[in-house]
Amino acid sequence: MPPFSPQNNAVLSQIRQKPRNLPCIVQPLIDLCYQGKLKEAVNSLSILARKGLRLDSETLTFFLGQCATTRSLKEGRWVHFHLKATGMKHPSTLISNHLMHMYFECGDHIEARKVFDKMSVRNLYSWNNALSGYAKLGMIDAARRVFDQMTERDVVSWNTMVIGYAQGGKYGEAIRFYREFRKASIGYNAFSFAGVLTIGIKLKDLELTRQAHCQVLIAGFLPNVVLSSSIADAYAKCGQMSDARRLFDEMQVRDIPAWTSLISGYCKWGDMRSAQELFDVMPAKNPVSWTAMVSGYARNNIGNAALDLFKKMMIFGIRPDQFTFSSALNACASQASLKHGKQIHAYMVRTCFRPNNVVVSSLIDMYSKCGSLKLSQHVFHFMGIKEDVMTWNPMIGALAQHGNGEEAIRVFDEMILCGVRPNRVTLVIILSACSHSGLIDQGLAFFKSMTEDHGITPDVEHYACLIDLLGRAGSFDELMKQLEKMPCKDDDRIWNSLIGVCRIHDNIELGKQAAEHVIKLDPKSYAPYLLLSSIQAASGKWENVEMTRQLMDQRCARKEQASSWVETNSKVHAFNAR
Repeated sequence: MPPFSPQNNAVLSQIRQKPRNLPCIVQPLIDLCYQGKLKEAVNSLSILARKGLRLDSETLTFFLGQCATTRSLKEGRWVHFHLKATGMKHPSTLISNHLMHMYFECGDHIEARKVFDKMSVRNLYSWNNALSGYAKLGMIDAARRVFDQMTERDVVSWNTMVIGYAQGGKYGEAIRFYREFRKASIGYNAFSFAGVLTIGIKLKDLELTRQAHCQVLIAGFLPNVVLSSSIADAYAKCGQMSDARRLFDEMQVRDIPAWTSLISGYCKWGDMRSAQELFDVMPAKNPVSWTAMVSGYARNNIGNAALDLFKKMMIFGIRPDQFTFSSALNACASQASLKHGKQIHAYMVRTCFRPNNVVVSSLIDMYSKCGSLKLSQHVFHFMGIKEDVMTWNPMIGALAQHGNGEEAIRVFDEMILCGVRPNRVTLVIILSACSHSGLIDQGLAFFKSMTEDHGITPDVEHYACLIDLLGRAGSFDELMKQLEKMPCKDDDRIWNSLIGVCRIHDNIELGKQAAEHVIKLDPKSYAPYLLLSSIQAASGKWENVEMTRQLMDQRCARKEQASSWVETNSKVHAFNAR
């Protein structure tokens, strides 16, 4: 047992004295817990044990509750040991329930199960305790076995299973359990709808969200701010911002998550004006709401607005989190603003902020897109966690962007030697690097190794890279053979890649076929119209050119505006080319 803290000598001496009244000893220990000194309080239990004193049930459950709340497994074990040392080898149902809860909260499901199995008497709370413990740890199959053994179930039992399956991604089982639960007619509470709403949010299932909304309304739980916020969030995830806003406006009480959910929804669907208006009238802003706005502007390629908002965060003393830094760095990358990127990096260093892999990846990407490959490499070597593929991907991508295909392959090989498995993104990056550097044989070898060596099934992005790889090399015969074999050959990304390489090599006939095919797949994509009209112009078919242009206007196929930025006097000026 570690020594008792010197600053608590008064408590120690009080315990060592021959006690006449146990509560006189207990209160100082409880006071220590409230002062955040749980370790010192628990360490003193050995003295009580040597004197043959055992704490009463109320105090023991208090200690176990403190250990569970603070996730203090070591201290919780000492409390359990105190029980055994003082002769309580078979604790009461009450204490056993608290012991089991403590172990589950601390992540030790094995000890929790031992306590459960040794209980001579189990009440409904005991079973629900085990059920909830397994579900919170993501062990839904173990929770299901406990559920199947229960002779009595209440609304808590069913809610736990529905929410557990929903959070574990087993949506079909969650829906099945929810339906059985409602058929059982044992009543319900506000938590009964949480699992269904979780599924609606994760699957972006509008029909399910509407059904859940109706049931919450009929049950009379719509005034519950948590449920209303969840429904509004589900509508926002499904793209139904008008429904989300209507529900938000009808809420009598709105908490910060409700405001943030709606703002995030507007940001996700590109309505930054509505997001900003809502953000401006938000009564209390927290780091999450600020981050939602910064990331929204960055994601919608309005980098200057993202950086302006980030500056305001600094002025108001709002401390950025990992996601805020990542979004701000992405905004710098989109504007190629090396100055602002360095300032953000310097702020992280100055405040001793420890970036996670996402932020490190954003730093590497920012420096690369701002033209400083050396700084990207510096961040990678000195900050990157080499055991995570998320750190390697942006470095390989940076080398590829700067035309260093062979160096990108070298870094890829180094990653493999370090025992890091590539993911699908890694293969997209390395195939693109080979394509833009003319490394045809290496690219084909990588494509072949995807399934054989790395167990990754090629998807549409990998096939698009393969088309680009073969097309840039002028291997159109091999390209057409591969095109015939592709399971996703009707995807417009495949044909857009084909259009690109046809433009490079002036392959008019194949380009014409590809353009006409893409127009059928996606009538509003501007690229095939432009290529088709250029092919028709090269053939002198000016009437066809005019018809293609008119068709493009009729279908509202517009080319996105090109943007550029110039920084003068510490201000960024944006220019759009039509």
